[in-house]
Amino acid sequence: MNQSRILVVDDEPQIQRFLKPSLTAAGYEVVEAMTGAEALKAVATQAPDLVILDLGLPDMDGKEVIASLRGWSDIPILILSARDRESEKIAALDLGADDYVEKPFGIGELTARIRTALRHRGRRDAIPTVTEIDGLTIDPIKRLVSRAGDPVHLTPKEYDLLLLLARHAGRVVTHRTLLTSVWGPAHGDDLHYLRVFIGQLRQKIERDPTHPRIVRTEPGVGYRMAEQE
Repeated sequence: MNQSRILVVDDEPQIQRFLKPSLTAAGYEVVEAMTGAEALKAVATQAPDLVILDLGLPDMDGKEVIASLRGWSDIPILILSARDRESEKIAALDLGADDYVEKPFGIGELTARIRTALRHRGRRDAIPTVTEIDGLTIDPIKRLVSRAGDPVHLTPKEYDLLLLLARHAGRVVTHRTLLTSVWGPAHGDDLHYLRVFIGQLRQKIERDPTHPRIVRTEPGVGYRMAEQE
């Protein structure tokens, strides 16, 4: 099997010195870039399978790199940054980043996030096949949701919300993305509205709604559906 090629975009030499051997030991080929311009060129010429991107680059903000790449590429982008403000995470994810890991970080968590993002390469907007998570079955072809063979009755909006999360299982979906995709652009800031619907959905699909395992909260950012078993 061919190695996945990862582009690491970070101007901190110590991060590059740490990541290259760590990712190589995990079975990845590593390409390095120190600036946003180098990153854009490397994606075009080196054909990496995933980008690990710092937001604080010397020539441009990492969010500009995301916006530029999303104009012509669906390559998975994993943000690795010391910026811990929720607004930074939300902006990066809304621009098209697939996930966000804060510095300092553990290599185990980072490689797990990499594996998740790579599994979704090429399936960004695909209609999922039957999904099974923690005893819940989602069949988008038949538009059926069931638990242990018993049907789960959802409203149309609850179903749309669940299906959107299932399409991006394992990845963070921001509040704004969920609201605008399910209810339209006029509802992009109706966070309370979304929380109510997530609560209703959890009551119907979770074994224990007070300790959800299927639809998980990413505090201040959005929600993430657990991956298929």
